[in-house]
Amino acid sequence: MTSDSVILREALAAVAPGTALREGLERIQRSHTGGLIVLGYTPEVEAICSGGFDLDVDFTASRLRELCKMDGAVVLDIENMRIRKANVQLLPDPTIPTDESGMRHRTAQRTARQTHLPVLSLSASMRMISVYVGECHRLVEEPESLLSRANLAVDTLDRYSQRLDEVLQTLTVLEMRDSATIRDVATVVQRMEMIRRITSEINGYLEELGSEGRLLALQVDDLVRGSASERALVLRDYIRSASSIASVDQHLSELGGDKLVDLSAIANVLGLGVFEVADLDRDIQPRGIRALSLVPHLPWSVIKEVSSHWPTFQELRAASVEDLQGIEGIGPYRAKLIRENLDHQAQMAASGIVGW
Repeated sequence: MTSDSVILREALAAVAPGTALREGLERIQRSHTGGLIVLGYTPEVEAICSGGFDLDVDFTASRLRELCKMDGAVVLDIENMRIRKANVQLLPDPTIPTDESGMRHRTAQRTARQTHLPVLSLSASMRMISVYVGECHRLVEEPESLLSRANLAVDTLDRYSQRLDEVLQTLTVLEMRDSATIRDVATVVQRMEMIRRITSEINGYLEELGSEGRLLALQVDDLVRGSASERALVLRDYIRSASSIASVDQHLSELGGDKLVDLSAIANVLGLGVFEVADLDRDIQPRGIRALSLVPHLPWSVIKEVSSHWPTFQELRAASVEDLQGIEGIGPYRAKLIRENLDHQAQMAASGIVGW
């Protein structure tokens, strides 16, 4: 069963600027009539409807506005974008608690709690749109307010992305010098998780902004492009059991704010065995998967085969062209390409330069 928070997020996206439903809501606001709209037509909704009219017509913004001139609620089949009922009286269970005061808002909240469908309540006097789903309640914000908050979040994302580039570059150099520590790895993963959370928050704003957030979406896409694959490569480099990567990733996303700033907690989620602060400075060897991913035209199947043959990056870097040719799928050309690319990476790291 889909959670109320997910349904609420979908409802906010459905009423975002640029959608037909939002156009209808704005027409209702301009006419100062208010409205009560149920986004979903199920047997449970039909059971609490009294009176009104059965319509079953295509949805248009103008029809919604005209139908909301009447006092009753409008029921929409949101999946097929059809208007199913108009001017109906909603009769939800009166024993369902509500903390609203106006009759329209009380009915909307009770209906949402009983059916777990999105219910919109438009205030005629205050020009506000409230969305109710189960126990969740949100006000639909104006695009200007959302854009302001989204822009602040994008500025934060930009700073964190720059910081991630720095710590990732440091980790790359240290890996090549065989001096990477658990602290370095945990710091990179910490920054990656922070960026993922900020991006998730911004995506919520973008869903609510609809067509108003197009330019901002392009900016966010440019900032986070490739971050998901980079995160996956780092996790594969330091989590020894490939089967546990998904659960580790899920555990990281569930860490509380107090744990996310604790490098020891992050290291233990990765399974690196940190029992005291001094353990963070223990040396650690990657598997070399991220380094191999930088070799041009090297298939993922070959990367997995090579990394499983040499369990540490240090052993991989010591492998000769002849050793590499012993791996299935690697011929003379590909073996030479891997060897030369790894040597090139080492030379760049020796001079403190990465990003080859």
